[in-house]
Amino acid sequence: MGKIAFIFPGQGSQTVGMGQSLANESEKSAKVFQKADERLGFSLSDIIFNGPSETLTLTENAQPALLTTSIAVLELLKEHGIKADFTAGHSLGEYTALVAAGAISFEDAVYAVRKRGEYMEEAVPAGVGTMAAILGMDESELQAVTEEVTAGGDTVQLANLNCPGQIVISGTKQGVEDASQLAKERGAKKVIPLVVSGPFHSILMKPAAEKFGAVLNEIEIRNAEIPVIANVTAQAMTESEDIKEKLIQQLYSPVRWEKSVETMLDLGVDTFIEIGPGKVLSGLVKKVNRRVNAYAISDQETLLDVVNKLKGDA
Repeated sequence: MGKIAFIFPGQGSQTVGMGQSLANESEKSAKVFQKADERLGFSLSDIIFNGPSETLTLTENAQPALLTTSIAVLELLKEHGIKADFTAGHSLGEYTALVAAGAISFEDAVYAVRKRGEYMEEAVPAGVGTMAAILGMDESELQAVTEEVTAGGDTVQLANLNCPGQIVISGTKQGVEDASQLAKERGAKKVIPLVVSGPFHSILMKPAAEKFGAVLNEIEIRNAEIPVIANVTAQAMTESEDIKEKLIQQLYSPVRWEKSVETMLDLGVDTFIEIGPGKVLSGLVKKVNRRVNAYAISDQETLLDVVNKLKGDA
């Protein structure tokens, strides 16, 4: 067997009730939710387990909720002796990856992503910015579309380069609408407007990044014990100063997920384990390379299934 990467989901994978069975069945997992509540000073776990969905979906709640649930799953996986050679996460998931790699404590990470969510919401007034998924268009062609629209006065840029034929664009409402229309005219197979509260991973998030730098100065960022593949560069990072710099840049830069998966493949990874709610990332990994093993763990049942498969391959 080759190397293993732990990958962690980002915003959008949250669902009311996620992680509740883990908290009920495992003291270790329950403690993770308890630690989050204590660090934030309110019952995040109540929002996670009981909703309502509109409250959980708010960026400042969804981000710490996903990080907390993913770490609760990771705590159980650790008990089975499965270790990662690399970690990576999609957008918010990068913080979970850094916790898993020992670069940031869980308590500091949950505090940081709560503030990150607040600043992202504040950066652009509601209704001004948005995002859309463009399917079936080459990166260079879509890049040309976004540059053309931006040159006309409305900001839009590539935000999430997820897998072959799936790229998310982000910017002002008008910019995204114009780029979506132009992309269709130039051969995009499908355009899906996303239900999001802002233009994430675009230059419009620069004000959030400037504020967020102060939050990162408040917490301890250590050298990572195992390499974390950065969203911004799709390269491995381990040094604390590099990590801090990349986390600030990540707010207004594209998430290079497809390239991150390719980097891990080049580094010898043949098994990707998505840890946390949903299975979006394991699906994207398979679209990058169908031959690799890609698993998703979100509860006790999926955990035992994956552990048995890995022990069988060992």
